[in-house]
Amino acid sequence: MQHDGSGRIFVQNLSKHFGPVAAVQNLSFEVRPGSVTGFLGPNGAGKTTTLRMLLGLVTPSAGVATINGRPYHQLGNPAQVVGAVLENEGFHPRRTARNHLKVYAAAIGAPDRRVEEVLGLVGLSGAADRRAGGFSLGMRQRLALATALLGNPQVLVLDEPANGLDPEGIVWLRNFLRAYAREGRTVLVSSHLLSEVEQTIDQVVIISHGVTRYYGPLDQLRSSQQSRVLVQAADPNALVKALQEAGFTQVEPTPDGRVAVIGATRQQIGDLVAKSGIAVYGIEEERADLEKLFFQLTSPQYAGMPPQPYGGPPQQGGWGPPPPGYPPQQQYQQAPPGYQQGNGGWGGQG
Repeated sequence: MQHDGSGRIFVQNLSKHFGPVAAVQNLSFEVRPGSVTGFLGPNGAGKTTTLRMLLGLVTPSAGVATINGRPYHQLGNPAQVVGAVLENEGFHPRRTARNHLKVYAAAIGAPDRRVEEVLGLVGLSGAADRRAGGFSLGMRQRLALATALLGNPQVLVLDEPANGLDPEGIVWLRNFLRAYAREGRTVLVSSHLLSEVEQTIDQVVIISHGVTRYYGPLDQLRSSQQSRVLVQAADPNALVKALQEAGFTQVEPTPDGRVAVIGATRQQIGDLVAKSGIAVYGIEEERADLEKLFFQLTSPQYAGMPPQPYGGPPQQGGWGPPPPGYPPQQQYQQAPPGYQQGNGGWGGQG
């Protein structure tokens, strides 16, 4: 069956129940070509279940998940549309990297020359005749990615690719994925830590307890959280009074005795205390931490609390409510050609 060729991933009202357990609840988001989208949430949030539904490996209880406007099983030769790496390994330890790729290439109808191309793309040309059983973690993950790339797919889906990353692997994977997206392709990357993929992604879908917590551009999420200035003053009460008279209304004490001024800059506070003559012993500007915000958005899962709606009161540790985001069954099938199971980490070739 023909697809629309858009390269778009579309998830609408997707749900999955395993008996009484709701793994995914009414999840909706869109991933467009030309960008790297982070699919983020704590372990157990429902990320892998969602990706398995997208790839036709788990049947949804409700809702739809499409690639190029079609469910995975209607894509014709899906390996030419989407390449995926999910958890667990799938290499024969005695088979060389080249022979492993040739087996998968034959299964999807890719020519042998494509094997050499993908070995070069992932930096494994020099290890092509080595057995996969002797590969390091990083080399095994490069081989998993090479397998997913055999069909020259328009869409790339990676589950927890940063697990086990070394510094070389971080840089390599980041550059590869961004270059892949710049070609007009679609990249969806899951992770349980925002800090692991923050410099790689353009937009983000954050879920917790199977529910969407935020969906939108990463820059919008970053700008939504105001910085604050921490001031150690000789007379905190006098400082608070001067700040309020100057129009700074978001002022609060900190446990260590300092005064926190939210939404201010270090220069603004420095000018104010200089004019007022208040003695201060230190002024520190503290930028919003995206990782703190991520835990703020997902903290109900750890606390066993029910999910909170968008725009609700901030959880402890946040500096304000999250910005407006996108508001908000077990039948396994054989893995399709072009789908490669790997253990999710990208490292060097050590």
